[in-house]
Amino acid sequence: MKPGARIAAAIEVLDAILVKHQPASTALSDWGKAHRFAGSGDRSAIGNLVYDALRHKSSIAHRFSSDMPRALALGAATTALGLAPDAIAEVCDGSKHAPEPLTQNERDALDGKTPKATSDDIAADIPTWLLPAFRKVFAGRPIAEGKAMAERAPIDLRVNTIRATREQVLAELSHTGAVAGTWAPNAIRIPAPKETARAPNVEAEGAHGRGWFEIQDEGSQIAAAFAQAKPSERILDLCAGAGGKTLALAASMQNIGEIVAYDADKARLRPIFERITRAGTSIVNVLRAGDEATLANYGPSFHCVLVDAPCSGSGTWRRKPDAKWRLKADSLGQRTSSQMRVLDTAARHVRPGGRLVYITCSILPEENTGQIDAFLKRHQDFQIVPWRDAWMAALPTPPPERSADGRDDTLLLTPASHGTDGFFIASLRRA
Repeated sequence: MKPGARIAAAIEVLDAILVKHQPASTALSDWGKAHRFAGSGDRSAIGNLVYDALRHKSSIAHRFSSDMPRALALGAATTALGLAPDAIAEVCDGSKHAPEPLTQNERDALDGKTPKATSDDIAADIPTWLLPAFRKVFAGRPIAEGKAMAERAPIDLRVNTIRATREQVLAELSHTGAVAGTWAPNAIRIPAPKETARAPNVEAEGAHGRGWFEIQDEGSQIAAAFAQAKPSERILDLCAGAGGKTLALAASMQNIGEIVAYDADKARLRPIFERITRAGTSIVNVLRAGDEATLANYGPSFHCVLVDAPCSGSGTWRRKPDAKWRLKADSLGQRTSSQMRVLDTAARHVRPGGRLVYITCSILPEENTGQIDAFLKRHQDFQIVPWRDAWMAALPTPPPERSADGRDDTLLLTPASHGTDGFFIASLRRA
């Protein structure tokens, strides 16, 4: 496909997302099924263009004085397709499969002649209603943090030490540009692709089929490490989902002990079974989804309860930029209520002297520090462990200089401050 056709395709997909309210992944999949002539390179380039347009939706809309799909696709084409303004004007000629010629306003926007953003929410590419939360969390740095969350994300892998070493996996994936991670001892990073380049399909690699690694953001690996899971312990992964952190815990325990994996949602839990088999772990007991009675029978018997709570997912906007614009205040309120309930459930299963680790992939204070402050008032037999102390007990690497929100009790990881997705981690201990 020619560049003009790729831009036209992106406009069509963005219309399905923004006007017809389809999830981005669904809209791209549907477009591919309806246009089977498009090769994998074309589909990848169109996907990059669509996601970049969504990542920078607010700032592009400001430049073009429009948030319509055409404006967003044109605004993202310079970086996503590597096209200069003259090249974009040339390929948008109104011919078959190409967009109509540029208007003068569109050309001015591409040439940088339109007014620059004057408000922090536009410069940060975040929804206006979330700006107070960004200012509260990232004092003095809301724009830098927002901009970093609007960039493409790398592919992070966690080496499964039950089956391989980091050196083995790095050698196996050397053709992808893989390098060792920064913070987590078993992390590997493949840099984000530039312009029309395609991200490697690491799940097609033989090493993945052999269970040598799993796809897992380095921030998620750090969060799992905060459980300080040791051989022969009993650990509860209360919101196990597809099992990414469950498998990380099993590797930390050297496949010795017991992990109980529970999730209320059977669809989220379903992939865990194949992943357990591939990883070669034998210590995970997966409870039937929603089986609260069996879970209750365990009582306060766990050395550690890990709570990867359902949340807004605001920390993953680099990977799911359409979610940034779908998030609403009322849905955030529903999430915080479920987080409160799951924390109270977790507390009932921590043995005296045991650990509770609360995690979200969110940067919003209502889901993070607000939940922990309220939990400590309800459960005064728990105390918070300062994040630097927890880090040094859990990880062999030196801790970062600061949490992204400047706090000393809990840890907030972000793309701008740590190069990871956004993750909040609170480590607590029961008296």
